[in-house]
Amino acid sequence: MGRVALRRYRGLILLLTFLIYTCYHMSRKPISVVKSELHRNCSEIPNPNNYTNSTTWCNWSPFDQDNYKELLGGVDDAFLVAYALGMFVSGIFGERLSLRYYLFSGMLLSGIFTSLFGLGYYWNIHQLWFYVIVQIFNGLAQTTGWPAVVTCIGNWFGKGRRGFIMGIWNSHTSVGNILGSLIAGIWVDSAWGLSFIVPGIIIAVMGLISFLFLIEYPEDVDCTPPQHHNGPVEDLGTSVESVVGNIPEKESGTEGSECSRESTEKPEAISFLRALRIPGVVEFSLCLLFAKLVSYTFLFWLPLYIVNVGKCMC
Repeated sequence: MGRVALRRYRGLILLLTFLIYTCYHMSRKPISVVKSELHRNCSEIPNPNNYTNSTTWCNWSPFDQDNYKELLGGVDDAFLVAYALGMFVSGIFGERLSLRYYLFSGMLLSGIFTSLFGLGYYWNIHQLWFYVIVQIFNGLAQTTGWPAVVTCIGNWFGKGRRGFIMGIWNSHTSVGNILGSLIAGIWVDSAWGLSFIVPGIIIAVMGLISFLFLIEYPEDVDCTPPQHHNGPVEDLGTSVESVVGNIPEKESGTEGSECSRESTEKPEAISFLRALRIPGVVEFSLCLLFAKLVSYTFLFWLPLYIVNVGKCMC
């Protein structure tokens, strides 16, 4: 029964963390879909009140100006700069605070700020500073997701099946982007505010679910951890996973853990400078830098590009 219970708990953790980060990415996607609605060519749309400016009357101010690309880019930059800076400290807090409380607060705040962007439609807000400030706080709130879910996965899974598990689990990014595009696309033409409000509500509800059901450590349900909580790591050169990801050095840690009354010490958090000294951290960070550069360019601008190019071709 010990191994059966452990597998059930691991399945629950895998599913919960998958859904959690799916919601994070789902709530980031609407802005790329709604851009094509904030500024578009109004000359192709029937003008009900005979506005004098036939090309911009249907656009959402302040994005109805000729410099709309710079304004939309500024909104994106507000989110991404806040997200980048927040990640430096988010991991530090994530290792020192309860993951349940940390994820719940982060997902709740992400839901609030995502919904606030959409409420600008219903509140008829046309000031650029409102959308910039909302994106700054949303970017900071979104940094709570990745460090927390990776830490939780590292607490539960061993080294033996790391590639298989992470390969399947990491598809949450694509699933979240797909769901975000589908949800945003439903209301983008009729009431684009709902394209943000609905994902905001979903991620907030998922935050409550994670608070109620997420189990941070195997020890919390009397299960033996996969060998990596038994003491502090002395050698920073052993592996990245043994310090940051809390993944064991023993291959047998995955299958040999069972539920029992035996409890062990929880891992100690390391400092930012010690993390930089781990072999491979800087190199992998630079690789991810360029990968994210391409990824977020497509994430935020591809729908608008497709709409504009499609019109030109027609």
